[in-house]
Amino acid sequence: MTQAAPLLSVRGISKGYGEALVLDDVDFDLSHGEILGIIGPNGAGKTTLMECLVGLLAADGGDVSLGGTPIPVKRRREAMFYLPDGIAPWSDQPVWRVTGLFRELHGFPLDREARVLRWLELTPVMAKRVDALSKGYRRRLLLALALLTPQPILILDEPFDGFDLRQTLHVMDLLREVAAERALILSIHQLKDAERICDRLLLLDAGRRLGLGTLAELAELASAGKADLEEVFLGLTA
Repeated sequence: MTQAAPLLSVRGISKGYGEALVLDDVDFDLSHGEILGIIGPNGAGKTTLMECLVGLLAADGGDVSLGGTPIPVKRRREAMFYLPDGIAPWSDQPVWRVTGLFRELHGFPLDREARVLRWLELTPVMAKRVDALSKGYRRRLLLALALLTPQPILILDEPFDGFDLRQTLHVMDLLREVAAERALILSIHQLKDAERICDRLLLLDAGRRLGLGTLAELAELASAGKADLEEVFLGLTA
């Protein structure tokens, strides 16, 4: 039986600024229903990789395919929705208007919006302006907007930033439900969070791929036995 092509295939993505090479020939695949975590030290190239994937930043080289078919830069936003860290869209507008705009933009019914708002416990702040939200509620709003999009691949930068442990675990449960119908790429700074939610991990350092696989596979690569992700990270980035 012929094996189905990965949902997303990334080959040889490179990016440099002058003599500084930020991404160096990065490869990975993403399967249907998978949660892939991108981890690495500060400056490893995580954000640059995500921006090159969706076409916000022009890569110097490499190919991206969807279901085995090359997808040009101008069409990547049809397949991928990228949620960067630290943004506040339409900051002078109330939350209800922003979520309603996204729902209308993508043609979702009202009950879809209501369900997302309940999932993320946003109902207490629907009348507040975006710029008046706490960091945690702003993060919930951004996640709500991501869930009100139709693209099969969600790329989220630091999705748990601003949440306490209980909130983080709740959002992880939600993202696992979402991943059953889509696929997720998450850039995660906190390694414990990455260990909890990710099916596989892409470890970058100085723009290079140091490892790709499950925690067990990365532990074997690092000769770390049954180590946790923090030990594997330190072993591979030493």
